[in-house]
Amino acid sequence: MAGFIIDCQTNDLSAASRFWSQALGLAITVKDDGGVGLYDRLQPAAGGLHVEVQKVEHASRVHVDIAAKDLDAEVQRLEALGARRVKFAHERWWVMEAPTGQRFCVVPDEA
Repeated sequence: MAGFIIDCQTNDLSAASRFWSQALGLAITVKDDGGVGLYDRLQPAAGGLHVEVQKVEHASRVHVDIAAKDLDAEVQRLEALGARRVKFAHERWWVMEAPTGQRFCVVPDEA
């Protein structure tokens, strides 16, 4: 598991990030991660888990990112378990849906 992404349906990413930073006791370490105005990175959580606050258009929720060295192989493995592809996002990762309806992402392992 790569970490947790806190999806916020908001027009004010900074305010959302301040709330989650204070609520979780994790400092904001990178504002505008990736330079696209959609993500603020918080300091790693317990166990070194990656935590980001993400500005989204869909309903607010929390989702898990799964990191993979071979993105295609991991997506195929998860499909064999019953997951389905939803969309390829930002030409970098797959948004998927578990058989039980939860959305999650399969992202490149950049560690």
